[in-house]
Amino acid sequence: MPQLSEGARRIYGEAAFEVLAKAQKLEREGKKILHFEIGEPDMETPDNIAQAGIRAIKDKKTHYVPSVGLLELRKAVQSEVETTRGYRPELEQIVITPGLKPGIFFSMLAVVNPGDEIIYQDPGYPTYGSVASFLGGKRVMIPLLEENEFRMNPDDVKSKITKKTKLIIVNSPQNPTGSVMTKSELDEISEIAEEHDIFIISDEIYSKMTYDAKHYSPTCRDEAKERTILLDGFSKYYAMTGWRLGYMVVPQYLSDRLQDFLVSAVSCTADFTQWAGVEALTGNQSFISEMMERFREKRDKIVKGLNSLPGFSCLTPKGAFYAFPNISETGMNSKECADHLLYNAGVAALPGTAFGPYGEGYLRFSYATTLDNIATAIERIKVSFS
Repeated sequence: MPQLSEGARRIYGEAAFEVLAKAQKLEREGKKILHFEIGEPDMETPDNIAQAGIRAIKDKKTHYVPSVGLLELRKAVQSEVETTRGYRPELEQIVITPGLKPGIFFSMLAVVNPGDEIIYQDPGYPTYGSVASFLGGKRVMIPLLEENEFRMNPDDVKSKITKKTKLIIVNSPQNPTGSVMTKSELDEISEIAEEHDIFIISDEIYSKMTYDAKHYSPTCRDEAKERTILLDGFSKYYAMTGWRLGYMVVPQYLSDRLQDFLVSAVSCTADFTQWAGVEALTGNQSFISEMMERFREKRDKIVKGLNSLPGFSCLTPKGAFYAFPNISETGMNSKECADHLLYNAGVAALPGTAFGPYGEGYLRFSYATTLDNIATAIERIKVSFS
């Protein structure tokens, strides 16, 4: 039998979908499961955005478009970045992608060689480690500690720099912890990158989803013209997960290569989807503030509830829509506790180890659900431990 490539054996998936499959199997068996495992807003795409996509289809915008994206959407992104980050990138720096994951994949593909070292947060989004492994890079994980509110410590980053370090990945607001890095921390990491001639990928998919902290982008330092790469998208704060639409702001010498990656891999992002994106960025933005008001209420409710559970303790996250409670006092490890909640309480949450080894002792709850579901889940968990 022919053998698969080394890279095919090294790449791996996400535990969130494995837990979802377990939960759905239980549901098929007639059990009622409350879902806290998938990171997806619990509301529909705003109607003005959906209608823009529908109009585009009716107007026959269903053909090939430039691989780097529609000019109209790239201009909208240009203004968006100027408004939210304080600098106006050149159009040539902006690349539209079918979701944010291709942005992660293609940017890493463009800068990482086998043997290069990639620094990233742990616990962190699994795609970073998976792609690093696929490319034959060395994964260098920076532990996010509860005593530092799960923020990446620049001193820890500095201690891991070697001659082989090629890339630092930053995700703030962060999945799975909900932490938000400070401006001074991001400035320090940017200085480290400049000193050692290292790329920074800044995954800012939750940039509009902060509560009591201000979002800051490390790409402001060089305006994404030299070594920083900004990744953002529409999935989370426009409730467009299924539309598959993201964008990158990169140095121009990199965008030329990314265009060829897109041509070779996906040809282009769907025309009608991009017109929905234009409406998302240029239309009424009140949906986001209303959504975040609801998320704040849900955040406060789930944190209070988790802190009432025996063996649980939970910090209040400052961004995104995830709670990351410490469950070490339950006497279970992360997987045991997640399985206990699923099979004995009918509550699907993710073990912290789904996001890396430093997630041991924690669970991740996505509180993108109803207040009633949060209250019911907390009560079920209490009963399961009694």
